[in-house]
Amino acid sequence: MQYAIIQTPINADERKNLDLRSGDTVRVHSRIKEGDKTRLQMFEGLVIARKHGREAGATFTVRKIVSGVGVERIFPLYSPIIEKIDIVKRTKTRRAKLYHVRDKAVKELRKREKQVLLKGQTRVGFEEKKAEVKAEVSEEKTEAKND
Repeated sequence: MQYAIIQTPINADERKNLDLRSGDTVRVHSRIKEGDKTRLQMFEGLVIARKHGREAGATFTVRKIVSGVGVERIFPLYSPIIEKIDIVKRTKTRRAKLYHVRDKAVKELRKREKQVLLKGQTRVGFEEKKAEVKAEVSEEKTEAKND
């Protein structure tokens, strides 16, 4: 899914005036050094926290989901390793820290797991429940045919 980039600050002076809030979807371009080579690596995700305001030690936490696993990364705002920050999408939030997003993702995964277990995977105790449900369904079908 492509979004329009809202802001792209480059140097530290521009980052000081950067309007980065929790709820924003950002793309952070950071320099990674591998051996003697350096390359840019993008990390795109939801800003769940912004700490320490505009001071030198300001940080922001970005969360994304990779292969069903939540990954969080804390970036120093004024780090020279960060090449640029793209604000991709802005969302209105009612909280300053969105830590509840972690629990929400876990709840959704648990719901999916329960659905999968009901569809046919086996665990201790589920086999008997499954057999009971099949027996009830077959009884209902036979009653419907007799009527």
